[in-house]
Amino acid sequence: MNFSKVILGGRLTRDPQLSYLPSNTAVCEFCVATSRRFRKQDGTPGEESCFTDCQMFGKRAEVVNKYFKKGDPILVEGRLKLDQWEKDGQKRSRLRVFVENFEFVGNRQQNQDQPQQSQDAPPFDPTEDIPF
Repeated sequence: MNFSKVILGGRLTRDPQLSYLPSNTAVCEFCVATSRRFRKQDGTPGEESCFTDCQMFGKRAEVVNKYFKKGDPILVEGRLKLDQWEKDGQKRSRLRVFVENFEFVGNRQQNQDQPQQSQDAPPFDPTEDIPF
């Protein structure tokens, strides 16, 4: 069985970066920081953070670019994607989340300039212009 599903809730580490493919498809890239607090064996508090690169395409990418900025909370849902390339003769790779859906999170005052989510919003369409 093959299955890849990722759900992250965290904060943006930088402003989203929007670009367009030659096909005029929007591409938005951003990074989500998630943190976990715990108690160490000696009883002292500990914390670890994970920084996850994310990428999304289409109209939703334009919405993320328009309404989110560094430090904003976000909930993303998607799948893992492995990018591989060669630089200076060395093979490199990066695992990131291909975002299929997102949610505004936080209190109403934080999101007052953001559009209201409605139950009538169209579901994610996997046949939308994705370049691969």
